[in-house]
Amino acid sequence: MRPIPVLALLALLAACNTDKKPAASLTGTWQLLTGTIIEKNDTTVTDYTKDKKFIKVINDSHFCFMGHDLKQGKDSANAFFSAGGGTYTLKDSTYTEHLQYCSDRAWENNEFHFTVTIHNDTLIQQGKEKVAGTNIDRLNIEKYVRVKGE
Repeated sequence: MRPIPVLALLALLAACNTDKKPAASLTGTWQLLTGTIIEKNDTTVTDYTKDKKFIKVINDSHFCFMGHDLKQGKDSANAFFSAGGGTYTLKDSTYTEHLQYCSDRAWENNEFHFTVTIHNDTLIQQGKEKVAGTNIDRLNIEKYVRVKGE
């Protein structure tokens, strides 16, 4: 058997693998810079680089997020804490989170579909968030930067 056809056949079989792993560029630790919520006709932009810190960690099968205010909750008007995680799937640019754990329990056991784009060290994630039994029905656009050292 000639080596070139065998290598070509192996390459073709590898390309047909339907168990797609997430793109290596999506895995890592990401710091949220801004979050834009569009709900009905209102747009709210939150700057997560001032008074708050929020990160998302993505590995080959799971994601988690955590955020808090930088005054350790001592400023009651601006106290903030959020955390959650679960599994996800990625097909091309469609990223779907299966939220299994969340500090806001109404969000648990929901699925959220996003489009993700990565340019250099910047991740843009946008998609609709709708949580049954709540008033949450909005477009969420998040801009992250990769944490250095990843």
